[in-house]
Amino acid sequence: MIYLYYSERFQAYNFGPEHPFNPARLMLTYKLMDESGLIDGTVRRVEAPPAIEADLQRVHTLEYIAAVQAEEPELAFGLGSDDTPVFPGIYEASRLLAGSSIDAARRIAAEGCSAFNLGGGLHHAMPSRASGFCVFDDPALAISVLKDHFERVLYIDIDGHHGDGVQQIFYEDPDVLTVSMHESGLYLFPGTGFIDELGAGPGLGHSINIPMPMYAGDEEYCRAFEEIVPPLFEWFEPQAVVAQLGVDTHYTDPLTTLNMTLSGYTYLVQRIIDLTARHAGGRLLALGGGGYNMEVVPVAWTAVLSLMRGERLPEYLPPYWVEFFMNLVGREPLTLPDIDIKIGAETKKRITAELDRTLKELKERENGIYKVYKV
Repeated sequence: MIYLYYSERFQAYNFGPEHPFNPARLMLTYKLMDESGLIDGTVRRVEAPPAIEADLQRVHTLEYIAAVQAEEPELAFGLGSDDTPVFPGIYEASRLLAGSSIDAARRIAAEGCSAFNLGGGLHHAMPSRASGFCVFDDPALAISVLKDHFERVLYIDIDGHHGDGVQQIFYEDPDVLTVSMHESGLYLFPGTGFIDELGAGPGLGHSINIPMPMYAGDEEYCRAFEEIVPPLFEWFEPQAVVAQLGVDTHYTDPLTTLNMTLSGYTYLVQRIIDLTARHAGGRLLALGGGGYNMEVVPVAWTAVLSLMRGERLPEYLPPYWVEFFMNLVGREPLTLPDIDIKIGAETKKRITAELDRTLKELKERENGIYKVYKV
């Protein structure tokens, strides 16, 4: 069984019409999944209750929770910034998204199943601060629940931005391995996620970052993934996996400078599913996250659900959904496969050289980590 977490109430997590984090992308995604025939006996839709305060305290401080509940700008807590403005109902809407990931984690622990929370993946939120459109860190909350049942949980993040909140929360925790592939912090918010961020104390070696060069595309991403990620699964032997599957790595995304296509994105998703099946009994919690081109997100996340079902990607989009999309958005949606991106020889040379250095250093550090933890 695959549990799909979606509610029309997700639309309440809304920072305003000019904000890039548009909740309509979730509604469009669910409608496409439904029109594609993916919501059936294999996939069960769930509307989970909002997270209770005791669960939020697994990750967040009492003072911060109270500040969110007050629904007033408070920059000391990251509330009211341009990225994360305060809106009426922000506390309830944030609790709902968090509660969905928490409920999904509990189902995975109880049933050994997989789940997909379309509204999840808010990976920038810190214990006492909102950041980067994220109020409550639902990936970290889900991991904390899974830790009640499993000794080792792996978090993998392929969003275009570094999963800094999740990394910080588990930075000293040897029971959680955080792996983030993202556009390098040299070029992109939040300016973190470098190779030397390895964890601390008992968690040393349990934070792995793969900062990608500006303009990196399918070839670079697939190479970096295959050289680094499968050995980490082999070494850590996770019992459950949480995957943040933001699709702002796409070449059309307005907030990153990467050149991934949907073909490259779905390759990474399929590999995560395969590695989870091999090493963690298929116990996978997939989360949404970034992705700010409305023409891309619904197609990408519908593809994720198809892959989780073990099916081939659809070759066409349902005509009714295409008409609905065009009436709402005013543009045509992207279809699979999308175009491959061609870049100049000099840019390609720079990307390759930067990635070579990154992978070489990562392997050197990983080899040292493996030796420490295998003694």
